Amino acid sequence: MERPIETQRLLIVDDDSRLRDLLERYLKQEGYAVRGVANGRGMDQMLAEQHFDLVVLDLMLPDEDGLSICRRLRVEHPDLPVIMLTARGDEVDRIVGLELGADDYLPKPCSPRELLAHIRAVLRRQVRPHGGAPREVGELLRFGPYTLNLSTRTLQRDGVALRITTGEFAVLAALVTHPRQPLTRDRLINLARGRDHESNDRSMDVTVSRLRRLLEVDPKNPALIQTIWGLGYVFVPEDPTAPGALAITAAARDPLP
Repeated sequence: MERPIETQRLLIVDDDSRLRDLLERYLKQEGYAVRGVANGRGMDQMLAEQHFDLVVLDLMLPDEDGLSICRRLRVEHPDLPVIMLTARGDEVDRIVGLELGADDYLPKPCSPRELLAHIRAVLRRQVRPHGGAPREVGELLRFGPYTLNLSTRTLQRDGVALRITTGEFAVLAALVTHPRQPLTRDRLINLARGRDHESNDRSMDVTVSRLRRLLEVDPKNPALIQTIWGLGYVFVPEDPTAPGALAITAAARDPLP
């Protein structure tokens, strides 16, 4: 049984007590520290009292819907990964959840094993080195005014940190480390989220749209992340002879699982 190197803390927010208890028991067996609550008020109390590494958030809750809670979490806890549970086939809510900053989603009903795979994938993208750990050569990637740090998983513009979710960072890192290489959506999903992740073109399109709003001067006419119709996307840095063009401190290929 694969267990986390260090015990990671998960918070499950779901008003279905039977499902919540099932997930708690299963994830505890997998080596995680797990707490469960039934609503947004319980979540707020838990987050005020303890540190958590990830939140599993149901979309349909009695006091405050999951989309509203996700919106709050992105403001109040911007670095906390969120996996949203949605009704099967309800694509609109899944897309809205991604737009609001959810790192991943899973349609219900889902098996504990399937949820575990998604949790592991998101937490792998979230892992940061210890403060005293040696830095890897080639961790910094610069393009235009932006600096992408693959070790600390942060993005800066002119030295100022930008808010970016783990899912957005993973996709951006995959694009930037493959400059001028057309990537199909499937290839991009594999690079960013792992080969065991279910392919979903629409979720990738939403993530790319969010990145364009973050990076592009004119998101409707993107220059950095361009669409290749019928294929996918390509990252096109500035003219390599121009000041501030893409600079990778050392070769960095496929940095993500």
